[in-house]
Amino acid sequence: MIPNPLKNPLKLSPFLVVLFGIPFCTPFIAGGDPDLGSLRLPEGFEIHVYAGDVPNARSMVLGDKGTLFVATRGEGKVYAIEDEDGDFKADQVHIIAKGLRMPNGVAFKDGSLYVAEISRVIRFDQIENHLKNPPAPVVIRDDFPTDRHHGWKYIAFGPDGKLYVPVGAPCNICESERSVYATIMRMNKDGSDLEIFASGVRNSVGFTWHPETAEMWFTDNGGDNLGDDMPPDELNRAPTTGLHFGYPYCHGGDFADPDFGKKRDCKEFVPPAQKLGPHVAALGLIFYTGDMFPEAYRNQLLIAEHGSWNRSKPIGYRVMQVKLNGNKALSYEPFIEGWLEGNNAWGRPVALLQMPDGSVLLSDDHADMIYRITYRK
Repeated sequence: MIPNPLKNPLKLSPFLVVLFGIPFCTPFIAGGDPDLGSLRLPEGFEIHVYAGDVPNARSMVLGDKGTLFVATRGEGKVYAIEDEDGDFKADQVHIIAKGLRMPNGVAFKDGSLYVAEISRVIRFDQIENHLKNPPAPVVIRDDFPTDRHHGWKYIAFGPDGKLYVPVGAPCNICESERSVYATIMRMNKDGSDLEIFASGVRNSVGFTWHPETAEMWFTDNGGDNLGDDMPPDELNRAPTTGLHFGYPYCHGGDFADPDFGKKRDCKEFVPPAQKLGPHVAALGLIFYTGDMFPEAYRNQLLIAEHGSWNRSKPIGYRVMQVKLNGNKALSYEPFIEGWLEGNNAWGRPVALLQMPDGSVLLSDDHADMIYRITYRK
């Protein structure tokens, strides 16, 4: 029996804990209708609205029958979107659940929709047969930490059939004796055998698995209040369980934390596969495996960057591509830009989802919509 990491007592370093709710706002964001014509994509690519008026659209997952399930954070709702006539535009939007506590994460397996709130994971059985009259959820686990600070969760089923659930740090940068914090955990689909998969992960809101090696790759948001240009966000690779990725002692693989860096050397930890931009808030990512995009995109990474919240000059608000040769990152460059105009942004990318036809969906929790990205030869 695997011991439950959630049972350990909470002890945080007393001089650096901040627990006053969600520690961010969007001061640089302007309202207004989106102008997709202002977005810049590589030649041959196009972007269109797949679903509009989906407030706070965040994580996405596709059901077995083609239903698109969309999570939210501030709205407390989970949506189900149907494209009934196959024209790649939403025809019906159903509310599957409401009144939930930051239900940011969704996953789908064996006909059931899994939803992650801050402190619990719930399941809606046979949901695609009951979109207009959803069943009461089954509680899978309800003993995750209750901290709002980095408490919202991205979830996904891995190639091993286990459900992966992150637990972010309950602070900006702090040291905790409770091992559950700053981790990515995993458990069986019924909630049993919960264990820590990766440690030293400040706040991951996106992970995926390589289509050939089945190794996990994930984004991690760097700490705040260390300057405009430090630390970087991270793209990390976790080929096996039990690895430590540095937080709170080391950031970006080589930057020792001013408060905790003296306790452990950066050489003890797994460095990022690619340093991302500082404070870009890298969230969802996918390996592209479809046939629609050019061959150069196959098995390469696309990453949604939500955008900085407290940098003096905002950065992010874009989709980036990381080109790989095996496990080595060769480049980190823009794939879609244009949501940020000067110091104002009208959209914030969150999550990516590849569709069966090879197109890619992208959620935007500020413009309240979901885009569809295609390629035309």
